[in-house]
Amino acid sequence: MNKNRLEAFSDAVIAILITIMILEFKIPKGETYKTLIPVIPKFLSYVLSFIYLGIYWSNHHHLMHTIKKVTGKIMWANLYLLFWLSLIPFATAWNGENQFASFSMVVYGFILLMNAFAYYNLQTIIIKSHGEMSLLGKAIGKDAKGKMSCILYLIGIFLSYINPIFGGLIYILVALMWLIPDKRIEGIFEEDKID
Repeated sequence: MNKNRLEAFSDAVIAILITIMILEFKIPKGETYKTLIPVIPKFLSYVLSFIYLGIYWSNHHHLMHTIKKVTGKIMWANLYLLFWLSLIPFATAWNGENQFASFSMVVYGFILLMNAFAYYNLQTIIIKSHGEMSLLGKAIGKDAKGKMSCILYLIGIFLSYINPIFGGLIYILVALMWLIPDKRIEGIFEEDKID
């Protein structure tokens, strides 16, 4: 399979997931700001999930640029990631509907954790396929940021049992960590051009 086809398929799935999330919004009846108040939890849940999907889309794009050949393992690892990404709209809607209740926040955190694991799995399979000294292998290194994300998700899941607001703050923190531009892969491409 051509890597462009894999990337285009993944882009389409992520675009559909974002569309599904926005379709969860029902137009409130009324014309005052008070009619929007019940929609606030759904909107906040949507914003965070939109950011997460955007982060995955952006990082996946960079990941695909490091691939020279697509193997069967890479295709299946990519599908595994897309499976977990496809559960984000469910968790988003459930969180918004239940106004960030403890168990819905735990499930949301678990889905975020599994997305992180699936992305790590895809990265690992690409590195094994292309070698430790491949562009991705050199760029990722020990992947401290990815490992820290998983630890924070576990903390967020635990804190969501105690108080869902604390869990939510951890999930926001992880999103903020990844919103800061990650120059690892772009930097490696720049170095590769110099060499």
